[in-house]
Amino acid sequence: MTVLLALFSLNAFAYDVKIEGIYYNLNKTDKTASVTCYDHWSNSSAYEGDVTAPQEITYNEVTYSVTSIGNEAFYNCRGLTSVTIPNSVTSIGSRAFEGCSSLTSITIPNSVTSIGYRAFYNCSGLTSVTIPNSVMSIGGSAFEGCRGLTSVTIPNSVTSIGSWAFKGCSGLTSITIPNSVTSIGDRAFDGCRGLTSVTIPNSVTSIDVSAFEGCSGLTSVTIPNSVT
Repeated sequence: MTVLLALFSLNAFAYDVKIEGIYYNLNKTDKTASVTCYDHWSNSSAYEGDVTAPQEITYNEVTYSVTSIGNEAFYNCRGLTSVTIPNSVTSIGSRAFEGCSSLTSITIPNSVTSIGYRAFYNCSGLTSVTIPNSVMSIGGSAFEGCRGLTSVTIPNSVTSIGSWAFKGCSGLTSITIPNSVTSIGDRAFDGCRGLTSVTIPNSVTSIDVSAFEGCSGLTSVTIPNSVT
């Protein structure tokens, strides 16, 4: 019983500080801050409406640069409608926006280099996403279940599209895969019934299993000689 209470306490107080409605974890060594969740179990009402994260915060007379949207930061916040991420942020953590079904708008700044596992999983209200040129990797299941997504622009900086990255994005009608991509993960576009054509660039050497499974609207695919 003591162990269970200890675990609950650790989970319930997962953040270091709350400033102007946003929860943060602080790294006092390098003076950086990460936007975080209230706690995993009660996070659904932690953030609602429009949220704008600042580039820096001050706590106890120390200034911290906001450099990441942490794991599960906005997890299951169904009342969240839009988020503005500052240019100081370099990473969007795993499951950061998972289950944010009312999220219709998000701007990913040019400072972000990685989008984590299931970062936007089941964000069914998102209609379009522009991924900036700074992003090098799109994590597995990053946009899985985003049924409202109709178009995605993947920049030339991305080298790999993770497994299940766009699985179940049934509203997706077009996608441009840039010449920088060398691998397309398994089930990356599984169930994307709205896709009608796909052009795979000469940079791609591998297309994993079931990458385009269930793409019933697909009428043409161009596979280059580079694919082995």
